[in-house]
Amino acid sequence: MPWLSAQAADAGPEFSGLPVSLDAASSEIDAKTNALVFRNVVISQGDMRVQAEHARATGLNFANSRWNFEGNVRIEAEQRGSLRSDQAVVEFKDNHIARATITGKPAEFEQRRAGSDQIARGHADEIFYDVNDGTVRLTDEAWLSDGQAEISGPLLVYNIREQKIQAVAAPNAAPGSDQSVHINIAPHAAGTGKPEPARPEPAKPEPAKPEAAKPDAARPQPTQPAAAADVTPKS
Repeated sequence: MPWLSAQAADAGPEFSGLPVSLDAASSEIDAKTNALVFRNVVISQGDMRVQAEHARATGLNFANSRWNFEGNVRIEAEQRGSLRSDQAVVEFKDNHIARATITGKPAEFEQRRAGSDQIARGHADEIFYDVNDGTVRLTDEAWLSDGQAEISGPLLVYNIREQKIQAVAAPNAAPGSDQSVHINIAPHAAGTGKPEPARPEPAKPEPAKPEAAKPDAARPQPTQPAAAADVTPKS
């Protein structure tokens, strides 16, 4: 299972010197509470991007703040990863995105792996993305798949950079229960990792059919000489 094997870890996102930009269709500011509400908002920094229908925060501050996003939340993560959900809480620290917790029915994760056509997909009721560690932590109805194998359990931790997964069962979970780890592997052709397409059978030559016997042509019968008439006079 390629997605269970560790690979050389890539470096995490580099935010040094990159500005944080915010675009929104509209905004409201409560001067008394310093609360901000944005509609159709997009916050981006380098390759990282958060967008949603609504966002709420206390103060326009990315040094140390928590933002609440609602409605079609989508987070573009590192290493071609993305997260989708109904709601998300994004924490900013030192002027960059530090972590995000997304919730939904379900919350979803996806990563297109470099140098491969395989896509790792997962969903859970809650997904926690730690940007510093480069991991996504799936809890409550957690499930992950790369198209060949599926794994489910109460807790799954996927490393985006190493493309490695750790599955944890609940303490004292009975085998086969909802709190244990389940792995399903799809059958595939040996040595290829992909199902082998059916090959058409070559057409078989039809055996030669014996020719039907032809009826002989009617042969003319030889002409019989006519009997000679008796012309001897009778006495």
